Parts: sequence; C-alpha cells; structure tokens
Amino acid sequence: MDTPRLRGLLCSQISGLKDVVTHEGIPALCESLGLPVPDGSGSKRDRLATVADALVDSDLPRLAERLLEHSPPAAAVRNQIQDILWADAAVPEIPKRFRREVARALASEEIFLNARAFDQLLERLWDLGDGFPFEALFGGGDRSLRAEIERHVHRNPEDWSTEDLFDRLGAFDASNRRFALFLEGLASPDVRPDEGAQRRFVQIVNEVLSECDVELRESDIVGGYPAFTLVSMHMGVKERPKNLIFASPVKPDLRFRDALNNDIEIVTNAEKVLVYDRPVGIDGLRWRDLQCWWSETNQIADSNKAKATLYRRLRDSLPKNSPPQERLFDAFYGGFGKAVPDLPALLPEVWLHWDPKTVKERGTAALLRFRMDFLLLLPHGARVVVEVDGKDHYADVDGRADIARYAKMVAADRELKLAGYEVFRFGSGELQGNTARETVKEFFDELFRRYGVLLNPQP
Repeated sequence: MDTPRLRGLLCSQISGLKDVVTHEGIPALCESLGLPVPDGSGSKRDRLATVADALVDSDLPRLAERLLEHSPPAAAVRNQIQDILWADAAVPEIPKRFRREVARALASEEIFLNARAFDQLLERLWDLGDGFPFEALFGGGDRSLRAEIERHVHRNPEDWSTEDLFDRLGAFDASNRRFALFLEGLASPDVRPDEGAQRRFVQIVNEVLSECDVELRESDIVGGYPAFTLVSMHMGVKERPKNLIFASPVKPDLRFRDALNNDIEIVTNAEKVLVYDRPVGIDGLRWRDLQCWWSETNQIADSNKAKATLYRRLRDSLPKNSPPQERLFDAFYGGFGKAVPDLPALLPEVWLHWDPKTVKERGTAALLRFRMDFLLLLPHGARVVVEVDGKDHYADVDGRADIARYAKMVAADRELKLAGYEVFRFGSGELQGNTARETVKEFFDELFRRYGVLLNPQP
C-alpha cells in the first residue's frame, strides 16, 4: 500500500471539509470519521489539519473507508483512494488484451437491462465528470463523460460499441479490483434482473476469461437471483460450506435427522461439538457472524457475555496435551484485539471427513485426515488450514523418526490442496517462548494481506 500517497490524499480531504462544516459541527464530523476531536482554538482548517497530521499509518485505511462512506470526495479523488486501498487485495489479474476481448465478445449482448442501476454502477466506479460542468454555464453544453454516455449509450445506443464504452470509462487500464467490480456489477441482478440474462452474460465473459484462468463464479443468492464474484479458477473451493462441524476434539456421534435437507443431529455429547449450519457468504465466516449465531442459538442477549462464552467454548475444545495450539489460538485473538469482529474466525478442531466406521474397519479406503487443527473461511471461497506439528506428526511413540507417519501427513496435505484448501504448518517449537505471539501475528498479517482482508486499526 502506498501509505505516503494515501496520507497526502486524506489530509487534503479532511482539511477541505472546513467548507462544509461549522466550528460547532467539527466534533460530530470527527466522531463520524473516527478521529479525535481537536480543541476549539484556531481556524477550522487548522483544527482539522492538526487532527489529520497526527494520524499514525495504521489508522489510515480505516479512516479512508469512513471518509468514503460519510464524506465522499469527488470521483477522481475517490478512485485514487480506493485504488490505494485495493492495491494489496487478492484480486485476479486480467491483462488488457482479455479485457478488450471481453468487450468485443459482448458486442451482441445488451450491456444492461435496468438503465438506472447501470448508471448507478458507473457512478460508483468511474469518474464521469462534474455534476454541473463549467462550460454549461455559458451555453457550451455538457461535455462530461456522463452526458456522453446519456447521448451515445442511452439515447443512441448504436453510436458506441461495448468496446467504445469500456475504452471511454478507462476500463482497459483500470486496477484489477475496479475492473472486477465492474464485471460483477454488470452481472448483478440489479443491472440484469433476469436470471437467464445473467447466466448468458457470465457464460460469454467466462469463455474469454478462462484463457487467463479467471472466471465469474456464482457465490451467493440475492433476492432469489444468483450473485457472481470474479475469482481465480485455481483459488478456493467452488462449493459453499453446507455444514461446519467444529470445536470437537472427539469424534462426534451424529446422524442425519433429515437426509434430504442435510440436517445433522448430534446424538450424544451435544455439548462437545458445534455445528454452524448457516450460509457462509462471499465475505467468508467472520467472528461477528459466528458470535451472532452463538448468541441466537444460546439465547444470549448481552454481546459481551456472548463474546466471552464463545471464546471460552472454542478454547476449551483445544487438546489439553497441546499447549502450542493454545498459544496459537490465544496469540491470534489477543494479537488482533478490536479488529477481531471483522476478521475471519479462527475455528479450532474442525472436522473435514466423518466416517461412521473406524480406520481399521474401512481399511485402505479410509480417509487420511479427519480433523483440522484450525480453519479459516476467507472471502471468495478461500479456505485456509493451519496445523500445529508436534512430534506425533513425524515420530512414533518412542520418539523415533517415522517415515510412514510423515508420508501419510504430506499425502493428506496434497489432497487438501488439490481440493482447493491452502495448508500452512507451524512447528510446535515456533510457538514456545516470548516470540510466539509475534510469530503468529506476523503470519496472519501476511496471510490477510495476501487474501485482501482489510485490518482495522488496533486498540
């Protein structure tokens, strides 16, 4: 992320808010942006500039998001801020050649079905010019891109091809994130309120994008319509989770209450296993989603009590003979502090395979890995497994190297990776001593940066 450039843009925008706020209104404005309230001395510009100059780098991304939400700047500046924030996002790259081929492939397809939603999409993503151009004051007519789109796309659609429209918008040179949002928006039920038209559009686009290993993938249902997300064809698992069985260090005694509906019932020891049975959306499974489920399932109205009891329940599921797993768990949740609610939940003791028969009964057809130490369900279908390796992963009960045991472990890793999971391993020795928390925090910082998970400021 280009932090110096982001700082310059934000400081300029915050100082410029002097024109839309009174001295008395500055405290409320600062509160809405998550800024400290300046004292009452000096001009409005000086008061706001003092606050902006005092910001630390870690505060900038969250401030930028709040500024875009509460006091959005002109489109040109907005786009610059967004592109800086999106620079580290895990978005598939689509080279200019394929962007142009997408536009050409859509030549015979209606670019939108709902004109109003289409215009709103363009306003959100592109710089269409000032709302009231200077030349219009003197009878020169509106020459903004907005006016040209009205003239050449809406009133006279034969004037511009889809390629012309993409070119005038700047889509061929836009950031990968902006172009992805554009395609996702064009495929959305708002712009295209007809499922058949949505799927036809997606099919046309995917025929081109498959050449660069990218696709629009169905990721959610919105108002009964499919929603699509642009993803790498090699990233994540295509299917959404249906049942999440976790926080159970022992094999669950379960059965299908309704096999048609995939409804699971825990027969005995229900208190020793958790089953998250709600849809996991495009944002993955965040702590706030998990806590909401926990609160409603256990009828806990107080959010602090729900947070504390959920944390304790998850931690209690960790194996008592594995202090390194406890250290990793504590380091994750302690290290991210107030940012945790918006981050992917670190789920312990997650069951990947469940077989009513034992490994001995199943024989050579037995599945190699039953349970994962930790799992994170990240945005866009990415699934990350985190394992903590003690001696039992590579040695026998007598402490001697066991190549057969190690071979089973790496074979199971290969299966997971081929199924779309990412697997990361910690040696138990890394999670001992005073540096364990720092080691864990650094890893997850890099992991979230890789997958475009935005970290809120820390307390």
